[in-house]
Amino acid sequence: MNTSDLLARSLQAVWHPCTQMKSHETLPLLPISRGQGTWLFDEAGKPYLDAVSSWWVNLFGHAHPRINAALREQLETLEHVMLAGFTHAPVVELSERLSALTGQRLGHCFYASDGASAVEIALKMSQHYWRNLGQPQKNRYLHLAGSYHGETVGALSVTDVAIFRTAYAPLVRDNDVLPSPDARQAEAGETAPAYARRCAAALEAHLAKHHAEIAALIVEPLVQCAAGMAMYDAEYLRQARAICDRYQVHLICDEIAVGCGRTGTFFAVEQAGIWPDFLCLSKGISGGYLPLSLVMTTDTVYQAFYADEISKAFLHSHSYTGNPLACRAALATLDIFRDDEVIQANHQRAAQLTALTQILGLQSHPKVRNFRQQGMIWAFDVMTEHPEFARRAFAQALQQGLLLRPIGNTVYFMPPYILDEAAMQLLVSGTLQMLEATLKELGDQGA
Repeated sequence: MNTSDLLARSLQAVWHPCTQMKSHETLPLLPISRGQGTWLFDEAGKPYLDAVSSWWVNLFGHAHPRINAALREQLETLEHVMLAGFTHAPVVELSERLSALTGQRLGHCFYASDGASAVEIALKMSQHYWRNLGQPQKNRYLHLAGSYHGETVGALSVTDVAIFRTAYAPLVRDNDVLPSPDARQAEAGETAPAYARRCAAALEAHLAKHHAEIAALIVEPLVQCAAGMAMYDAEYLRQARAICDRYQVHLICDEIAVGCGRTGTFFAVEQAGIWPDFLCLSKGISGGYLPLSLVMTTDTVYQAFYADEISKAFLHSHSYTGNPLACRAALATLDIFRDDEVIQANHQRAAQLTALTQILGLQSHPKVRNFRQQGMIWAFDVMTEHPEFARRAFAQALQQGLLLRPIGNTVYFMPPYILDEAAMQLLVSGTLQMLEATLKELGDQGA
């Protein structure tokens, strides 16, 4: 179909996510015809640098030949089989290889399709664990200010972003919110580790009073992405692990966005030297190819469900659990991490891009504040209160050949791990041009 027909039919038939559909009266949809490496191409052949990895999933870009080849091979043998009462080689190998990356500390994997579902599983598994141990009163959860863990009902109960929760409040259970260790909120002269310890003290004070009813604390390790890429010191994770142990409360680490190398280590928690009771993965685990998520947990948790009674089994499923194609894409993704020494290469790539933001003047721009970086995530806040900034910046970035999707007044980069020097130059220079054009359009250019 031609481009105009495609756009018209999409607006009529497809209800797009996280979108006020009426906005497309003035901001047209962008029809994408193909992807290659770090680039997306529209129907007219114009390239766009995918600086957000298509919602943080395409770790190695688009149409990666090794992942493509693995999927073609898997298609010829087994595309799907139910995982209840059956098993297959890709899901077994993936589980074993992920467990090995934790040093066998998290030796059991439970599969789903998307990040929110993984969070639902972790929440249910924690509560059911305590029930199986004769402590059904431990059924509440703690989460951080600004937290985002997904948009299903259970995940929303531990999400602190009003726009996602408010409309669905009658469906959502309230849980207690604790201070975020977001380093931007530290007092003048207070270091990020010191502020993290102060926030951890608030966690301990809460658990001292309420631990008997708390099943788990859930956190996004190191970076709270939907909170405007709020970055915090690993000291908070170390303190939280010790406090949760002291008060017999589970620690759930949601690494859906920050795992798989995004923060500088394969698992973000490695930088704190701790392991949670539950670790959620999704997004990049399949290289951005197919929906896949999983929860990794300990043998202690697993043994609490191992019994003769069916009521003690973990009763959660969906039709495509552990899909062989998705697992094979994940295995190919892990192969690339191993064979290409991706984590080490990313350290060099991150240093190069950060230096470029300084050389070209992005960090010193008069409207830029709180420039920050963690692994392969960069972010800065723009000094504007204009409610249209994010939407206008998105449109202006497209004019520069960049796919950027600001969160409020926060602009961030989460590019694929194959970004080369030319793409880095385009990303930084194009972002500066986007910023100038957007502020001029909004009439908000004052220092």
